Formats: sequence, structure tokens, C-alpha cells
Amino acid sequence: MKIQNSELILSGEGRIYHLNIGKENIASTIILVGDPERVPVVSAHFDSVEFTAHKREFVTHTGTFQGKRLSVVSTGIGTDNIDIVLNEIDALFNIDLEKRAPKEQITPLKFIRLGTSGSLQAEIPVDSIVLSAYGLGMDCLLHSYKDSPTVREADMEKNFITHSHWNMDKGHPYIVACGELLSQKLYSPEIFKGITGTAPGFYAPQGRKLRLTPEDEHLNEKLHSFCYNGYKVTNMEMETAAIYGLSKLLGHQAVSLNAIIANRPTGTFTADTKKAVEKLIEYALPKIAASI
Repeated sequence: MKIQNSELILSGEGRIYHLNIGKENIASTIILVGDPERVPVVSAHFDSVEFTAHKREFVTHTGTFQGKRLSVVSTGIGTDNIDIVLNEIDALFNIDLEKRAPKEQITPLKFIRLGTSGSLQAEIPVDSIVLSAYGLGMDCLLHSYKDSPTVREADMEKNFITHSHWNMDKGHPYIVACGELLSQKLYSPEIFKGITGTAPGFYAPQGRKLRLTPEDEHLNEKLHSFCYNGYKVTNMEMETAAIYGLSKLLGHQAVSLNAIIANRPTGTFTADTKKAVEKLIEYALPKIAASI
């Protein structure tokens, strides 16, 4: 069935609407960063950059690193933006834009998030790196997709709901595992691995109190103490669970790596955010190139 113009929006030049890029402009291995200003920080490590684009908060650089073609794309903050970025990149590869119909043969993609995050475990210090074995979605994005139950960890969700006495007025939390094959390529014993909480906001949704009181003032304690099959909730941010859920639904591999810039239990914050991010980039890029 033909996809209508209102559902798949293209520019006059045939580029996908929000990202303002064409298929020729992006690689099949994509590094995702939140901050648009982090895109050139990553691409500065490339051997060469062949293409750049900037529209709204979405910045794209495509080039080569160690002879491998890579793209780095900024998503901005939050799972709503992840919904835009992953669907639009997938469309470039897996929808015939002229016929406006899904292709019969799907091109699998690799998405690697390089983000910053706060640790929920005292033993995971600032300036360390965490690989998300699972994404715990405390937003409701994935429930908008009919087939979401097929990619979710139902028993793990049930245990978390019971453990946290979750208020279902906030929606049903969802949990999705990382891309296992890609994870094997990006993990090493020098970094941490665990469950990453994905919150729908920065303040009350992450247990912070300014002038407004969080619905659950003990949220972080509950996250800190949750453990399933040896995995603890290691950190909290605002994108990973959506990346994992959409990637699995679309048939792609995804892994999230986060530089820890704050430790919530100890109340500490990194002395140098740029250095922490640079450490993450230098760790990840060679492993990403080797995975292609």
C-alpha cells in the first residue's frame, strides 16, 4: 500500500523531512548523540568528512574512520526525538521513496548511542563508562507501536513494577534488551554494564525536586535497589529505551554507551565533562569501526 504524503514527508529535493538528508548522505552504522554540538566533536576523529547537514536540533556528519564509513547524528533530548530520528533513518534505507512503499528486503542498521548520564550506584564513579544491557523505559513511547510486546522483557517488567510499587497513572514501564551481537563487539571488562533507566523528563521524572514535588520521592532508591538476573539499574538518562525498542521493532542492532558525569548516591559531578565525553569517544570509535 502506498504511503501517503502526509505520513512520509519529503522535501522538494526528496530528502527526509526533519533530518533533511537523503540515503546517499548517511551510512548504515550511525552514532547517535544528544547534543548537536557533540557531532563535530565526534567527527573530528574521522579520517575525512564527506557530508554535513543541520536542521533544527538534528545535525548529521558522514565520513570515514579507519577506512569504515560512519555517520554521527544528533537527536536532541528525549524519546520523542528518538522516534523521529530512528524512523526517518530507517525510511531512507527501507522504504522506496519513489514508490512510497516498504522494500521487500530490509537493510539492517547499527545504532550506537554515545551519551552522558548520571550513575545510580555508588560504585560506578564519575568519568566511567556504562554499556546498557537493557533500557528501562519510564516514558510511554513504545506503547504507541502495535508490536511492542514482541520485543519487550515481560517478566523483567513485571518484577520492576512489583519492586517499585509503580504508579500506573504514569504508564506501563517497558524494558528492551540491547542488540546482543553489537554489544559483544563494544563491551570490554574495563567498563560497566547494567540497566539504563530512560525517563520522560529531567526533574521530577528523575527524582529531582526544585519547587515541585515528584510523585515518587523514593524513585531513585527503588531504582538503585532493583536487580534482575544479576543486572542492576546503573544509570538514568532520556533516550536509551526508545532506541532499543524501535531498533528491535525495525530489525536493527542498537547499543547505548554513556559517559558517567554525575553520581547521584554520592552527590558528585565530573570535574571535566568534555574530558569524560572524549574518553567515551576514544573508547567507542575503534570498536565501532571493528564491528562493521
